[in-house]
Amino acid sequence: MDEDNSCRVNVPEPNEIVKLIRELNSAFKKNFITCGTAAGLDEVTLMHGWIMGYLYHNQDKAVYQKTIESDFGIKRSTVTTILQLMEKKGYIRREAVEGDARLKRIFLTEQGRETAARTKMMIERMEKNVVEGIGEDEREVFCRVARKILSNINQ
Repeated sequence: MDEDNSCRVNVPEPNEIVKLIRELNSAFKKNFITCGTAAGLDEVTLMHGWIMGYLYHNQDKAVYQKTIESDFGIKRSTVTTILQLMEKKGYIRREAVEGDARLKRIFLTEQGRETAARTKMMIERMEKNVVEGIGEDEREVFCRVARKILSNINQ
């Protein structure tokens, strides 16, 4: 009896999911750089963009280095280096907290707010392009599966 290939379930090859995640990550980074350069944001790294967006959306809250470390899941030394460079480029400023000079609250500068707003618009355009032709139900399934994968990785 002949097997009808059109009725077979499309089972991923071994390592295909991991390969696709890696390819998506690489393609997103390249697209971010290309779009950023076109938008005049070529000085902004991907991580600077995420942190400025985070600070922009949390302007009403006290954000410290530890907040960024925990919310982004990155090491203290890495965050220190990133924040020092962002401060040097004029995107942020750090102010000592009254009563504890070691603790510094992080604020966006005017340049940082403008850059965050431009970055947000660029990312919204990127997302519009990324989801073109993908239905809402497919996006929901993708997000649900991606969250499960992330949960599995973090366990």
